[in-house]
Amino acid sequence: MDEMVFGRRYRATEKIGSGGMADVFKAVDEVLGRTVAVKVLHPRYAADPGFVARFRQEAQAAANLSHPAIVNIYDWGRDDETYYIVMEYVRGTDLKHLIEERGAIDPMKAAEYASQVCAALAVAHGYDIIHRDIKPHNIVLTPDGAAKVMDFGIARAGNTTMTQTGSVLGTAHYVSPEQAQGRTLDPASDLYSLGIVLYELTTGKLPFDADTPVAVALKQVNEEPVPPRQLNPQIPAALEAVIMRALQKDPSARYASAEEMRADLKRVLQGDAVTPPQAMAAGAAPFPDQTSVLPTVGGPATGAGGPPRVRPVPQKRKPWPWIIAAVLVLLATLGLAWAMGAFDTTPRVVVPEVIGMTVEEAAEELELVNLTVGPITEQHSEEFESGQIIDQTPEPGVEIAEGSEVSLVVSIGREEVEIPDLIDLPESEAIRAVRDVGLEIDIQREFNADVPPDTVFGQSPSAGEMVPPGSIVTISVSRGTELRRVPDVTGQTRQQATAALQDLGFRVNVTEEFSETVAQDRVISQSPEGGVSLDVGATVTLRISRGPDTVTVPDVIDLTETQARSAITGAGLQVEVNYQEDPRDGIVLTQNPIPGATARRGDTVRIWVGKAPPPDEEPEEND
Repeated sequence: MDEMVFGRRYRATEKIGSGGMADVFKAVDEVLGRTVAVKVLHPRYAADPGFVARFRQEAQAAANLSHPAIVNIYDWGRDDETYYIVMEYVRGTDLKHLIEERGAIDPMKAAEYASQVCAALAVAHGYDIIHRDIKPHNIVLTPDGAAKVMDFGIARAGNTTMTQTGSVLGTAHYVSPEQAQGRTLDPASDLYSLGIVLYELTTGKLPFDADTPVAVALKQVNEEPVPPRQLNPQIPAALEAVIMRALQKDPSARYASAEEMRADLKRVLQGDAVTPPQAMAAGAAPFPDQTSVLPTVGGPATGAGGPPRVRPVPQKRKPWPWIIAAVLVLLATLGLAWAMGAFDTTPRVVVPEVIGMTVEEAAEELELVNLTVGPITEQHSEEFESGQIIDQTPEPGVEIAEGSEVSLVVSIGREEVEIPDLIDLPESEAIRAVRDVGLEIDIQREFNADVPPDTVFGQSPSAGEMVPPGSIVTISVSRGTELRRVPDVTGQTRQQATAALQDLGFRVNVTEEFSETVAQDRVISQSPEGGVSLDVGATVTLRISRGPDTVTVPDVIDLTETQARSAITGAGLQVEVNYQEDPRDGIVLTQNPIPGATARRGDTVRIWVGKAPPPDEEPEEND
C-alpha cells in the first residue's frame, strides 16, 4: 500500500475494510502515538456538496457522544478532495461476521448485546442524533464481549438522495417502514432496526428478504414478520415479545425510548415476563392516522335510530336531615368515650422507649413503670445488631394502663445468603442459581481454550461466602477458543512479521536458512500460510533468509596442488587447476579469486600450479 497520511498526522498502515460509502484504514496518530481507524469517503460522495455539508455537520455532532458502547469519533477533516473521519480503533468482530460464522446465537447473549446497543442509542437520542443505519455490520464485539456501535450520524448506503429529514436511505434489510417511505424519523426508527438485528441474531435469518432492495423495503412497509419462536423454539417468549414490539409498523406502537426497550431486555435476562405487543395494543389508543369509532352512549335506545331520550332533572334534596343525623351520631360517640374513661379507674403510664435495647434490658425498663413484655417477633435488620429491639407497640410516649403488654420486634441481624458454587456450570444454570437465592449477576466473557464455551470458570465472591440479598456475583464465562486469521507476512522483515503476528496473539518460531532469492532478514515462507484461522496463542513458524550462502576463499598460494585442492573443497568451493611452466614444480603459483575474497558456496576457484620444464636434449654427433 502506498504511503497515505491524512491531515499530516494520521499515517495509514493497512486497509481493514471497504463499503459502499468509504474505505477504512488502520492508522497511527503520529501526534498522540495511538492506533486509530480512518474512514475515507469515496470520491463520488466527496464531489456532492450537499452530502459533504451534512457529513461535516453530523461528524461534529457525533464527536460529542461519549459512552462505553459507542465507538468514539476523534477527528474529521479534508485533504485536497478527500474527506475523512478519525475513529477509535476497536479490535474485534462485527455481529454480521458472527452470524455468518455461527448462524443463530444464544438468545440470552443476543439480549445482552441488544441491551448494550440500547444504552448507546439512549445517549445518542439524548443529543437528537438518529443513527439511521443500525445493522449487525455496525455493531462490533470486543475481545471481552462488549458491544460497540459504529457510524453514529454518518452511516449511509450507496444513495445520496436526501429525504425530508435530511437522512439517507439505510440498508434495506434493516430500515424501518417510515424510513423506507421517506417519512420523518425519530428514535423509534433505530429501535425498529435493532429489532431486525435481534431477529437475525436469534433465528439466523432476516425477517424480510427479496431479490432487490426495493422489494425488501416494500416488505418492511406491508408485511408482518414470522414470529421468531416459529423459527427457533429456544427463544424465550419474553424476548419474542420484545422483538415483535420493536417491529411494529407504527412507530407509536413501538418502545417510546431506548431506555424503555433496555428495561424490557433486562427483564428478559432476569427471566421475568414481558407484555406482548398484542396485549398492549388491546388497551392502547388507536394509531393517530386511523379513525376510531367511539362506543354508543346510553345503551340500545340511542342506537335504534329514534330520538334520544331526555331524562328528567331530579329535584334537589334538602341536606338538613343528614346534617342533623351526623351531629347526633358524633355526640353519641363522644359520650360513650367519656363514659368509658370516667368509669375506668386503672392507673395509666407513659410507654418508655426500648428500641435499641436487648429484650432483658427492655423488660427491666418496662417493669419500672409496671408494664410487661408482650409477644416478641424476629426480623432481619441492616441497622440493628442481632438481639437488639427494632420496633415496639405501642410506640414510645403513648399512655396505656398499668400492667399492659408492649410487643417487641427483635433483630436477628443482617439477612445474608450463601454464594452458590458456579464453577463448571453452564451459563444459563449459573444465572438461575444466582437469582434463585436473591442475588444479582454480572457476566464477564473471556476466551479460554481450556474451558468449553458458555461454561463458568471463575466467580467473585467465592462459593460459600455470605452476602446480603441483592449483592452482585460476577462470573467469568468462557467464550471457548478464539480463532483469528493468520496474516500473510512473507517478504516482510523479521521485525515486521513478528510484530504483526504477536499483535494478533500468536506465538512466533523462527528458523534461518540461506536463500539466493530472498534478501537477508526477510521472511522466505511461513507455516501455516496466510489466511488460515488459528487459535489465539498458536505458533506460527517463520523461515527467515540469511541471504546467499557465502564462504571466504582460502589462501592456497605456495601450497602443493594436493593441499590446495583439499583446502578449497573443504571450504565448499570447486577447483579448476591450470599448469604453467615454472621451476617450482607442483606448487600453487597464484589463484583467482584472491585469498580472503567472499564467494558463494559452490563457486569455482582457479589455481595455477608450477610445472618444471622438460630437460634439454643433447645434440647428436655426426659420424
